[in-house]
This record gives sequence, C-alpha cells and structure tokens, in this order.
Amino acid sequence: MAYIENKEEKGGRLLEGVTVIDYKDSELLRKFMTERGKILPQRYTGVTSKQQREVKRAIRQARVMGLLR
Repeated sequence: MAYIENKEEKGGRLLEGVTVIDYKDSELLRKFMTERGKILPQRYTGVTSKQQREVKRAIRQARVMGLLR
C-alpha cells in the first residue's frame, strides 16, 4: 500500500503551478521530451493520464507549427 500512496503524492511535479498546457509554451514542452525529440512516457514524468494526453497533443501541435523538432 505504501507504493500506491507515494505514486498518488508524486502527481505532476513537472506541471506544478501550470494551469493550462499550451502548444506555444515550448520551454514547458521540452521538459517532456528527450534530447532527440521523443516524448517521455508517463512513468518518467509523473503526470496523470489526462495530463499526458494534453502534453502529447500540445507537443504534436507545436511540431506541426514548427516550434519544436
């Protein structure tokens, strides 16, 4: 049970203080990517499933707009 409690407490430590995940915020989105441009999995970033989907959508949109590689 202690493992589950720690996982719930961890939450989105990379998203502390962030209310909206926007594709124009490239500095925030780079925290969720490797140096090669791959999107980091949810287990490394510590965000919820819903937040991970929002991050994924924002990164892909930023790539299309040319803000990220």
